[in-house]
Amino acid sequence: MTGLEEVFASATLESDVVRIAIAGALGLFLGLEREWSQKSAGIRTFTLISLLGAAFTIVDKDILLALGGLLVIVQGILLAVQGLLDDEEDTGLSLTTSVSMLVTFGVGVLVAEGFILVGVTVAVVSSLLLVLKRELHSFAWGMSRQELRSAGEFAILAFVIYPLLPPGEIEMGSVMVSPRLVWLMVVTVAGIGIANYAIVETYGGRGIAVTGFFGGLASSTAVVGTMLDHVRQRPEAASYGVAAILLADAAMALRNLVIALAFTIGTPGKTLYGAIIPLGTIIIGSVAIAAYSADWSQKMDIDLESPFSLRNVLGFGLIFLFVVVGGALAKSQFGETGFYITALLSGLVSSAGVTASAVTLYSGGNLDQQTAVFGILLATASSIVVKAALTISAPNRQFAYKVAVWSGVLLLGSGATAIVAVL
Repeated sequence: MTGLEEVFASATLESDVVRIAIAGALGLFLGLEREWSQKSAGIRTFTLISLLGAAFTIVDKDILLALGGLLVIVQGILLAVQGLLDDEEDTGLSLTTSVSMLVTFGVGVLVAEGFILVGVTVAVVSSLLLVLKRELHSFAWGMSRQELRSAGEFAILAFVIYPLLPPGEIEMGSVMVSPRLVWLMVVTVAGIGIANYAIVETYGGRGIAVTGFFGGLASSTAVVGTMLDHVRQRPEAASYGVAAILLADAAMALRNLVIALAFTIGTPGKTLYGAIIPLGTIIIGSVAIAAYSADWSQKMDIDLESPFSLRNVLGFGLIFLFVVVGGALAKSQFGETGFYITALLSGLVSSAGVTASAVTLYSGGNLDQQTAVFGILLATASSIVVKAALTISAPNRQFAYKVAVWSGVLLLGSGATAIVAVL
């Protein structure tokens, strides 16, 4: 092996040279948006700041690290003052650039200390905050006072109550339930709804791809209701109405798959991989049919109920608790059939609630893997059937017929792949 090859072979993530390179790359990444926005500090400045933080950390001299941080702070203050003197409207931008420079210095320090994943995460999140400035401002300014208050209450429920819950499992009747896992799932599902509400409110007018998919993650019932209104007013809307409902099905299946995997993937041998193929069939099939049957550029608006509501969160929590306890009791009394019936009926109201409940019961040892996966699939199928049934009230029979046919195709395809996967 040549000397050059030996150098590259030894350049692992533990190498100072590699850490310096990563720090420089992250600084360049953070400076990209500032350069594009034509700010006084751009790619070169941010890259140098990140390299400075990494170099001073590797030298391991506290005085140098403190001096570097102080220089960045002073430079940031000068930029902010310049923004105040030059143009009052640019003050916020100068402040953002100043803080971004300090974050970049911190990213360089983190990477040099060996916290590479943390440094990358900070850099990516910071870059998103910079890039999505207009969208974040638009969403925040569009919130009502009640929504802002409810968002604060939700934050309290999400981050204050969780550590107060008892660790481990407690017995509820004959069911062992982890309060922290239950609460984490409730907050996760609510968080998905809030994130997608923000996306639809910001980008909803850009076409059915956004409105149908992300609207389906926030509220698939709202998507169906909106499509019914469109079809009643404009019969020609049937084509993209079908596509929007199918995209809502895809979003619902994706959400259920994420819940099933996210809360079991850390446990060796217990990850619910069995849900990937059948739910993946629904996701891919729905998107493919929607792309084939409609023009995705067709614009439409959707009226979503605000997710910043304690009533919605607690309502989902009650459904979740009902399925957990009811499903476990039904299984103990009537075997797997009892749980399947509970999942099928509860899926008419909330497939996410059934999915979260199945994962909870499976994690607690109350269900085996196959039963949990089949329960999730039944709830998903039940939700698809509900959306198809709601379209019966549409005056355009062709619209209802197409939704029913394509929904049937999805269910048959998912069922077939599930059987093949089991065999």
